Amino acid sequence: MEALPRESIVDVLEDRLREEILAGRHPAGTLLPPERQLAEGYGVTRTTLKHAFGRLVQAGLLETRHGIGTRVRDYERLGGADLLPMLVRHDARWLGEIFEVRHGVGTLIAGTAASRATAAHRTRLRTRIEAVREASDPDAVQLADAEVHRALARATGNRVYVLLTNTLFNAYLPMRRHLSGPFQDAEEAHARLEPVVAAVEAGDAAVAREAAEAYLTATERIMRAGLKAAAR
Repeated sequence: MEALPRESIVDVLEDRLREEILAGRHPAGTLLPPERQLAEGYGVTRTTLKHAFGRLVQAGLLETRHGIGTRVRDYERLGGADLLPMLVRHDARWLGEIFEVRHGVGTLIAGTAASRATAAHRTRLRTRIEAVREASDPDAVQLADAEVHRALARATGNRVYVLLTNTLFNAYLPMRRHLSGPFQDAEEAHARLEPVVAAVEAGDAAVAREAAEAYLTATERIMRAGLKAAAR
């Protein structure tokens, strides 16, 4: 067993500042109040405040310039997809937009993979899809399913598709336990995804896109049902 991590003051302050920025209390483009004023207001030291600022700079929400101060970054204009996990934690409604992108990118990847997959890619895909059926529990099924999608992205020969796939999976992480519905039964999960792999193996792009469409539609419906149940 591992000891549970303890929240530090920096953790709490980082969370508070992040939520205030994402909620619009500190609008994009505005300068935050002076460090001394903020530290006194939150009841922390300036050192603690600087540590929290550093994390939020790394997260893409703040930018600090010597002699000017700390400004709230316009993440919707300047940010990248790496912000998605943080945004989903703040507001689960982002998942609806992620589902839409998942659908479009997933069908495109399947069709492209069918057109470009090498023999090595097809062999790897077959290994990955069989691992879904052989997975021992829902968590293992979910992870095995993700590896099939990564293999599909690699089979396109386009590394940007691989990074997009990784980004979408990372975006799910904050809500992962509520999105586990499609992976409760290994045989059923395998049956939903097998037609996509089979079409890629056959080199049929049109059928691969259709199979991906069916898979993505079915799994999204189950995932949305899980989110609704969790919200009750």
